[in-house]
Amino acid sequence: MKKRLVIIPTYNECENITDIIDAVFSLPVDFHLLVVDDNSPDGTAQLVEELQSTSAQPLFLENRPKKKGLGTAYIHGFKWALDNDYDAVFQIDADFSHNPKDLVKMSQIFDREEADVVIGSRYLTGVNVVNWPMKRVLMSWCASKYVKVITGLPIEDTTAGFVGYRREVLEKINLDRIKFIGYAFQIEMKYKAFHLGFNVKEIPIIFTDRTRGKSKMSSKIITEAVFGIIQMRFRKLFGKL
Repeated sequence: MKKRLVIIPTYNECENITDIIDAVFSLPVDFHLLVVDDNSPDGTAQLVEELQSTSAQPLFLENRPKKKGLGTAYIHGFKWALDNDYDAVFQIDADFSHNPKDLVKMSQIFDREEADVVIGSRYLTGVNVVNWPMKRVLMSWCASKYVKVITGLPIEDTTAGFVGYRREVLEKINLDRIKFIGYAFQIEMKYKAFHLGFNVKEIPIIFTDRTRGKSKMSSKIITEAVFGIIQMRFRKLFGKL
């Protein structure tokens, strides 16, 4: 049986973490779950530890000493997954902006060997975003289009954070050379996977803005993405990707 791991990075997600773990473990497909917490002052890690003592399903926790960025949290999780022999690895937000039920569809694509990377796409069939103000919808949509033009990626939702990777993809990408730690991390992983020759597939999802907790988006993260894509493109042109 294939081993599947869901990685949830957390920082101050005490309002969501119990429910998202329960939602993943209630799915009809067997997923293990790894929480990578950046020393949340609200006690998120302590809640996970309590759940570990009663969980009938594999629930793991990696505590990091401080907040280091979303990208480094996922890299930490990817390396942990490879060390522990997982066949497929999925990344999902703790705040229910991604519907855990879509993990089943993503896993089935791997089971049918239809793709090496599967993306839960907000923009594959129009704009499927709920509860975002129009300004933020436009910013996100334009960012994905901007990345698509600059990089040439044949992907509609280049900035998507709901993604699954087959083990072989994570093994082939040099995780120690991932440059970006914020928003641009999502783009860089897709860009490298595509240019390494892996098959990337998008499926439509409905993205729903969080109702509990605070967004981690900032102007610094957006700036990293805007200028980082240009840097990444130049590295590719000069063979330094």
